[in-house]
Amino acid sequence: MCDYSLHGIENRLAQEGEILVLHRFYSGSKGLTSPKYLKPTVAGTGILAAIKKMLAAHIQPCAVCIPDGARLVLHGIEPDLRRAHGLASVEPVTFRQLSANDYAYRDAVEFRTGLKVRLQDLQLGQQFEVLSLSGETVDLEVAESGQTVSASAR
Repeated sequence: MCDYSLHGIENRLAQEGEILVLHRFYSGSKGLTSPKYLKPTVAGTGILAAIKKMLAAHIQPCAVCIPDGARLVLHGIEPDLRRAHGLASVEPVTFRQLSANDYAYRDAVEFRTGLKVRLQDLQLGQQFEVLSLSGETVDLEVAESGQTVSASAR
């Protein structure tokens, strides 16, 4: 899903296989978006290109929503979180909606250990690979350890 604070922002559903990044939107809330929305794609030189680039810089990226139970791989987990909870830098996670309450941050990821961390508490720029939107079982190889991990929904 998308946190309540992202409902006023253009949004779409994630697609399996895509890479998303954690971004701070103009509302002040963190959410997921595609890296392609963060880079102005205006080419050329001259005054017209400069004006187009300035206008492109003010376009807000589209929020990408994830359903509860979707399977993801979180890349670049910060060292403090890894040490505190025995995690690797790359971990399979399940996307969770913590509540249905209005005016509350509710988007989180759940690690295999049961640890749940809100998106608001993760670092900007962290990458997420969308494995499955349905929560189905997916086998993946965790790059850091080279071992295969079954990332099935609970």
